[in-house]
Amino acid sequence: MRSAAARSLPLIEETPPGLVGIARLAAMGESIREGHDVEYFTLPVKSLLNRCNVARMPFTWTINPYRGCEFACRYCYARYTHEFMELRNGIDFERKIYVKQQAALLLRRDLKKVKPGEEIAIGTATDPYQPAERRYEITRAVLEEFSQHRGLDIGIVTKSNLVLRDTDLLRRVSEHNTLFVNMTITTVDTQLARSLEPRAPRPDLRLEALRRLIEAGVQVGVICAPVVPGITDTRANLEAVVRATAEAGGRYVYANPLFLKPCSAAIFLPFLEMEFPHLVQDYRKRYESRAFLPNSYRKQISELMAGLRKKYGFASRGEISMEKKAPSPYPAEQLALF
Repeated sequence: MRSAAARSLPLIEETPPGLVGIARLAAMGESIREGHDVEYFTLPVKSLLNRCNVARMPFTWTINPYRGCEFACRYCYARYTHEFMELRNGIDFERKIYVKQQAALLLRRDLKKVKPGEEIAIGTATDPYQPAERRYEITRAVLEEFSQHRGLDIGIVTKSNLVLRDTDLLRRVSEHNTLFVNMTITTVDTQLARSLEPRAPRPDLRLEALRRLIEAGVQVGVICAPVVPGITDTRANLEAVVRATAEAGGRYVYANPLFLKPCSAAIFLPFLEMEFPHLVQDYRKRYESRAFLPNSYRKQISELMAGLRKKYGFASRGEISMEKKAPSPYPAEQLALF
């Protein structure tokens, strides 16, 4: 019998007219659970592995086990992905989470299309270890399928220490495949992180997860992205992230400035007005007619980070260069989040 929450949602025959594709599938989803202003829905999909056809991207295939992300990061660029489902309120992205079904079965079929050397990126639009994963284990099912294969090139992007749950599985995947876990850390200041990333695990928990994964033999580094102008772009903040990464044993650390699409600005600018009102006018000027900051600003951050990596000895530990994997006018660590 369907729950009261599920009965309150449209049945298939009640799907609003005119919807097609992913919007129709989303409207057909049944409610799984409600709580703390977040609701989960099933999402039947035809494929889990999606080809990335943009040449500048450092990966060929993407996997996002969920649509929407409960971490509610103020700056999140991916809110626009809910618009494909005709959900145009930016808040819906963090409150209506869609759980993809039959992940392992779909991935097993789709992997036949992957050629040697083609990288698969997990978590390019939503965090694969967000709270939904604790219950529904879609990411774990994906990794279990990967563990049955050889010669794959896999990258994971997350802000969550829940990744530790899968330590043994990550080691198994790494035995016959190339695997990197990219931990996103924008600041080590807990209070600031809570303001910018309200429901994401604390920075110290992420760093502890990094340390424990490294000890377990998993290759892990840090992506400090986005660097938020006027908030996290000080030398002190960036140096604290680099130093903490070095102390935890991270293989690499990169940073790149904020990318602000209109859908993101609709959430981020009101946040600025409340928390950093002195920055509002500057942001409106910076991002009025473009999503990216000027090359001069990106170069400034890149040079600062290069000096900090040298200071904390990353070159001597055989740091992995992500740029070599993705020649592009934009740094690879930013593109890995697109």
